[in-house]
Amino acid sequence: MTRSLQAVAYTRPSVLESVAGGHRLGLETSRGATPRGFEDHPRFFTGFLTSPQVAAAGLLAVADVAAARYYQQQLRASLDPVVTGNGDRLRFESFSGCGGVYARLDVLEPGLDGGEVGHGTTNVDVNNPLREALSRIGGDDPLHLRVGPEELAVTTLDGPVVEKKVPLPDRWLRGFAEAQVVAAGFDLRAELSAAEAVRFLRSLPRGGSRGASRGAQWIAPAGRTLRPTSRPVPGAVCLPGPERLAALQRVLRHATALRVYGPPLGRDTASASAWEVVLPGMRLTLTLSPDASRGFSGEGGVLDALATDEAAEDAELIAVLLAWEPRVDIGDLAASSGLPADRVRAALTRLGTSGRVGYDTAEAAYFHRELPYDADRVERHNPRLRSARALVAAGSVSLDGDLGSVTAEDGHVHRVRDHKGTLTCSCLWWAKYRGGRGPCKHALAVRMVRRRATATGPEPIGARVGTDQDGTRGSAGLLGGGARIDGGVR
Repeated sequence: MTRSLQAVAYTRPSVLESVAGGHRLGLETSRGATPRGFEDHPRFFTGFLTSPQVAAAGLLAVADVAAARYYQQQLRASLDPVVTGNGDRLRFESFSGCGGVYARLDVLEPGLDGGEVGHGTTNVDVNNPLREALSRIGGDDPLHLRVGPEELAVTTLDGPVVEKKVPLPDRWLRGFAEAQVVAAGFDLRAELSAAEAVRFLRSLPRGGSRGASRGAQWIAPAGRTLRPTSRPVPGAVCLPGPERLAALQRVLRHATALRVYGPPLGRDTASASAWEVVLPGMRLTLTLSPDASRGFSGEGGVLDALATDEAAEDAELIAVLLAWEPRVDIGDLAASSGLPADRVRAALTRLGTSGRVGYDTAEAAYFHRELPYDADRVERHNPRLRSARALVAAGSVSLDGDLGSVTAEDGHVHRVRDHKGTLTCSCLWWAKYRGGRGPCKHALAVRMVRRRATATGPEPIGARVGTDQDGTRGSAGLLGGGARIDGGVR
């Protein structure tokens, strides 16, 4: 796993102070993107939280996920949460160290009082002393919130005095991208009342000392609650690693409802899901990868968008039109850009790969944010995409009407076919995942060549892809219509 260190600098540590009549929470920001460009320590909000104890619990839940590993727990990791100001709300996001849990606290307009919300995205300091102080917030204590430096400090900063070096694995970056692509395919599957939500969530296993999981479980609506089921019956949603919902325990006593989201049932394999606790003026959502040992970074949902030259050009245009909206309206973007809606969606997916948009399942809409990380790394360090580009550059892909072929130096080939718009492949990757983790490198390479071919002639519907330079080989066998399985990896 490729890993680097990210320098995150703050003017001072975030702190919770006791003041006359209540408390004052100062959340310090690092360098981030704003409508005016990148700024050191942008200021997004100053005012009051209408539900102080709820907000404190929600922030702690997001921080819990940032500091947690639900797989290989002996390895510790912590990434400061990301905060985005969207004009009418504040969003706090984090990712678990294992890359399999995405958390977001949306503090909505009813949860804020007495100040305008700015626009932009940056990291926010949530340190251990602050966590301890937040856990002691009482329900009746007024809480003033400041996100960013004090007004006086804005004009008198002499430079950062607090600096952290945090690990930044590439799979975390890819995970932020993949999570929004996965969530965009979710539907609301169930909604529980506050009492039923508390009863159900408290009945879930929390894992042992090793965080052992029973693996994926299926949950189906049963009257006003949810019941476990041994298989994915109609209306069921997958709960992959129920102990990974532990962070929701922070806010259960404040919950007004629980909403569960998942993809339409199409196969019996485990799938991702999102669990949203509705709170007074806020929402806390945890999105779980299909397995505790399987991070979002390997899902491959963004690969087609990354491999499309057309989407790259469209994304540049759509990026200009984004304005830190809390809800990105695809129809408005289509009208403003002159692009059809399907191309706008593809462009938004591509922007998501660089952290420039997220997806809100509660509102079934994208939102604009700019992750404070190197966006180019998401594409640069995606192994399947790199391998597909190498195949194309080496001339290893040829198209021949209904079926094309490429013979590698060792004589092995991979066959790629178009099945109702989905490219299938004879490689072991496709045989193992059947498209469940995105396209293989061979299908990606074929798609790249096909798109180029449309500029000069009819689009062919099949191809063979030769083994590429990494020496991919495998055993022979049958797949589908007599195609040979010649081996394949990511």
